[in-house]
Amino acid sequence: MTNEKYLKDLDGVDGVKYYDVKSAVEDITPGSFEKLNYTSRVLAENLIRKCPSEDLEDSLVQLIEKRTDKDFPWFPSRVICHDILGLTAFVDLAGLREAVASKGGNPDKVNPVVPTQLIVDHSLAVECGGFDPDAFQKNRDIEDRRNADRFHFINWTKEAFNNVDVIPPGNGIMHQINLEKMSPVVHLNDGIASPDTLVGTDSHTPHVDALGVIAVGVGGLEAENVMLGNPSYMRVPEIIGVEIVGERKPGITATDIALSMTSFLRENNVISAYLEFFGEGIKYLNLGDRATIANMTPEYGASAGMFAIDEQTISYLRVTGREEKQCQLVEAYAKANGLWADQFENATYARTIQFDLSKVTRSLAGPSKPHKLVPTSTLKEEGIVKEWTQEGDLIPDGGILIAAITSCTNTSNPRNVIAAGLLAKKANELGLTRKPWVKSSLAPGSKVIEVYLKEAGLLPEMEKLGFGVVGFACTTCNGMSGALDPKIQQEVIDRDIYSTAVLSGNRNFDGRIHPYVKEAFLASPALVVAYALAGTVRFDIENDSLGKDKDGNDIKLADLWPSDAEIDAIEKEFVRPEMYNAIYEPMFARDGIKGVKAEPFYKWNPNSTYIQKPPYWEDEYMQMPALKGMRPLGVFPDNITTDHLSPSNAILPDSASGEYCISKGLPIPDLNSYATHRGDHNTASRATLANPKLFNEMVKDENGNVKQGSLTKIMPEGTESRMWEAIETYNNRKQPLIIIAGTNYGQGSSRDWAAKGVRLAGVEVLIAESIERIHRTNLVGMGVLPLQFKDGETRFTYDIDGSEVFDIEGEITPRCDLTVVMTRANGEVVKFDVLCRLDTSAEVDVYKNGGILQKFAKDVVASGN
Repeated sequence: MTNEKYLKDLDGVDGVKYYDVKSAVEDITPGSFEKLNYTSRVLAENLIRKCPSEDLEDSLVQLIEKRTDKDFPWFPSRVICHDILGLTAFVDLAGLREAVASKGGNPDKVNPVVPTQLIVDHSLAVECGGFDPDAFQKNRDIEDRRNADRFHFINWTKEAFNNVDVIPPGNGIMHQINLEKMSPVVHLNDGIASPDTLVGTDSHTPHVDALGVIAVGVGGLEAENVMLGNPSYMRVPEIIGVEIVGERKPGITATDIALSMTSFLRENNVISAYLEFFGEGIKYLNLGDRATIANMTPEYGASAGMFAIDEQTISYLRVTGREEKQCQLVEAYAKANGLWADQFENATYARTIQFDLSKVTRSLAGPSKPHKLVPTSTLKEEGIVKEWTQEGDLIPDGGILIAAITSCTNTSNPRNVIAAGLLAKKANELGLTRKPWVKSSLAPGSKVIEVYLKEAGLLPEMEKLGFGVVGFACTTCNGMSGALDPKIQQEVIDRDIYSTAVLSGNRNFDGRIHPYVKEAFLASPALVVAYALAGTVRFDIENDSLGKDKDGNDIKLADLWPSDAEIDAIEKEFVRPEMYNAIYEPMFARDGIKGVKAEPFYKWNPNSTYIQKPPYWEDEYMQMPALKGMRPLGVFPDNITTDHLSPSNAILPDSASGEYCISKGLPIPDLNSYATHRGDHNTASRATLANPKLFNEMVKDENGNVKQGSLTKIMPEGTESRMWEAIETYNNRKQPLIIIAGTNYGQGSSRDWAAKGVRLAGVEVLIAESIERIHRTNLVGMGVLPLQFKDGETRFTYDIDGSEVFDIEGEITPRCDLTVVMTRANGEVVKFDVLCRLDTSAEVDVYKNGGILQKFAKDVVASGN
């Protein structure tokens, strides 16, 4: 089979060819193309264009017949990174260059060959709230001061490596910039059109799935592998059809739909699946609505949340300023190659589920779980809300300390932001004000938002309520909410107030938003403003009075809520292509002048707590561990998130990382967040399992209740210890470790340090009931063996309490059974089988070489110069 024979001229676009998926598929199995769904057709095109001809037929058969017995390669078109995982990825590559050179290899081979875009968007903390007219510049100045080491390294990166573009801080969030500008939807390279596909170092990379682009969130390690030109091997995923029916009720936002969808899909167990949304209800969702839904893909546990290309896609490309010839190319290509939305009448799915828009009500999500839906009308009934009295204190119980319009989830959708502005306007007209203990902020994911809010006259209304622009970055949702007023923080501590946050983001896990915020809720931007007026979650936002008008009448939420017609009118008049062009053309301008090429090896600063040479190529990490004599570092319950494993919020002075940074001379006000220090393994390692909301079943009080905190027991002594001191003790003893856990282990952000941290701690094996997709691949990439209890079995089945010693026996092959040999403290030996979660032969190869970085170094050296 010769791939080139499937090249055809693209009708209506002169000089452009494309690889015809239908012809290639029909040559193998006549009549099969019509049954292929959107995801399969895009993956098939990728194989036809990129796969060696001798392997093409076998790989296409996997898709056509939905077989899962073999791996096939996927070659993403590009890689996008934010500065947290992106920076750590390039720190790894800088270290890899030195490792390769030290072993006699060619360091020039350590260079991205796939176009890579790095957006600095995760470094800004909201130290100054939106009630400060100078908040934006003050926060940017603090960001530059705190992150000088990091930004110096990033500047070196863009000159030291090829194929790397950097968007500097202060310009927006990677996913929103990707949606509004970076994704062409269809590439045109050397006269050949092809679908845009990508991986991104953030779990919310599927945001751009709304455009019909397969975009998958991965950890930094997997992204590095793709950057270096290696395919991402996969097996045919479970592809689920989600039929959307019904019509949304008036006043229901895209956020309400997305939060309801998240809860619904979690209940329907779509873990790791690719979802495809279709149905009559799609016509009621514009591109912004679709993006809000797609952004929540990791919250409902899927790998992708796809929408096929249709008129809404083309309309969005035009309104965001894409060139007309690009819009025409996308439409012509999608229709010619079977990717247009009305070409899937006979498409088949592993299963199909139905979601009814008409049943969606105004809702929040939480507390602390993005998939826990809480309709505003039932909040009090669920026991979260109860009566309160101030009794002379500043902050009520349930007081909202942080109200943040933040995150690409919602600020990518003009209707959501406009609704917040209109609600603020009506609140101002009626004389309502934000409660004084609420730290409010507006942190859009794009600078375009400021432009259209200003032109519509809505930004001044939001500023009056304290929702001025504090930055264009991923802020509160990422735990970068900044400091609270010291008096407010002290009152929270002294009175042990049930303190909360309300934000328009996608994440509200325990301990993430702020160390002194006990729980957080997700909400639409308009609801965030409304709750800032209420000042507490112990409030019936639908029925209680938010204040009095000039005539003494109660003001209810219904008096403030804008109509759909009002929102649509503002969007139609004030969201225009020239606004996007004015922002993005200079941001992506190329003046043709190449900077001076940087030195190939970075000059590490030994005193930095931000950037240090990684240790992954030391002998102990260069091969598969022995898997003998392992002791548990922790025995954990269900829903251990990557925030538990490697928190991202502010570093406190009395934490292990804080103590280390202070010892290195870092001032306490500039400790910054855990996330920003991940380029230094010394600081980041001390954050391993440092979340104060952690529960480790090895540590119990005198009543047998599991204690909360970053705690464990050092065995065999049984000494209770802070997690970091236990890790240090075990490292000094050369004691190999294991982690035992429940379901949904590793859910949350795609941070590779959740895997790096436990590997550097000495953890060799994880045994859990289920493991989230991205974290599992990160574990493999770091040389940690992921194992899964057999169905129906758990840590309780074998009475595991953390005092045991574990060995693993058996030959390691993809998804094989291995035997756990567990020796109790009394000498009793128990054996049981577990499933090996090395899912492909490529993963087995990576694992046996010690990890992705170690394997690449060996391969480069073996290949010669």
